[in-house]
Amino acid sequence: MRHELISNFKQIVDVIEQARQRTFRKVNEELILMYWNVGKIVSEEINEAENKVDYVDLLAKYIQEECPGIKGFNRPGLYRMKQFYETYHGNKKFSPLVRNVSWTNNLLILSGTKSMEAKEFYLNLCIKENYSKRELQRQLDSAYYERAMLSNKMLLPEETESPSENPFKDSYVLEFLNLPDRFNETDLRKSLVSNMKQFILEIGKDFTFVGEEYRVQVGMEDYYLDLIFYHRGLACLVAFELKVGKFKPEYVSKMDFYLEALDRGMKKEHENPSVGVVLCSDKDDDVVEYAMSRTMSPMLISQYETALPDKRLLEEKMREYAMLALEAGEME
Repeated sequence: MRHELISNFKQIVDVIEQARQRTFRKVNEELILMYWNVGKIVSEEINEAENKVDYVDLLAKYIQEECPGIKGFNRPGLYRMKQFYETYHGNKKFSPLVRNVSWTNNLLILSGTKSMEAKEFYLNLCIKENYSKRELQRQLDSAYYERAMLSNKMLLPEETESPSENPFKDSYVLEFLNLPDRFNETDLRKSLVSNMKQFILEIGKDFTFVGEEYRVQVGMEDYYLDLIFYHRGLACLVAFELKVGKFKPEYVSKMDFYLEALDRGMKKEHENPSVGVVLCSDKDDDVVEYAMSRTMSPMLISQYETALPDKRLLEEKMREYAMLALEAGEME
């Protein structure tokens, strides 16, 4: 009897999973079609525009005004859509391939390959193996296509340790469906980010809020910073990253990477290097660490440390906000 029930339950789960996959494929097809059509329009119109840069900037601004809060349609994003269309336009065999691969993976293949043969190879591989972003990146990093072309025998792809990701957690799918940005984050982390934002604005008279879940682009990759402020006294950007769990040294290294991206893409010539604050909330300990450019002088570092909120105060607030969130039942 129990065996029959389990078999029945499995059948129901299979129905659910199949429906989810069909839904994702349909959503993804529409998403890819949207980027293709936008890229087509931009490609055609930009050739007619007298000032190509102005055209794209004005278009990005207009889209934000008409569709407030929509992401991915900034200047770099529009150029990527243009590149996507121009790369595959006129080659019919690629049309069904790109529609069956997520936009995130399409961008990885677009930027990580040089030939059309390599693009076709990785598109087919993604479809066959249902690769997540991380799994595809591993194959690209291992030069699987090049090794396969040089090998006289069937060469297996690099083994991947992580299971396939939920396709609905792809950030582009979430944005396209207008789902909350923090769909896959815990309620505790949401609460910490929201409360810390208000706290920084209250205690730091020189802090001006710039953005939450702020998108930073490096090459063809998009990254998101929890909170970005501008400090008028220090004349620099201040990035905050909040982590739930124990502090790990790599968090600071990753923040250094983000700061480099901010300094290259956002910092004005007259402004000082950006600074980062990593906050970790754990049941046993709360840790706050600053990340600063190694090229900064000791005098400037001292100035930063004096002007930024005291670490102990931030740790106390993290602990307080975590307790409030737990007591309010915000964490499952």
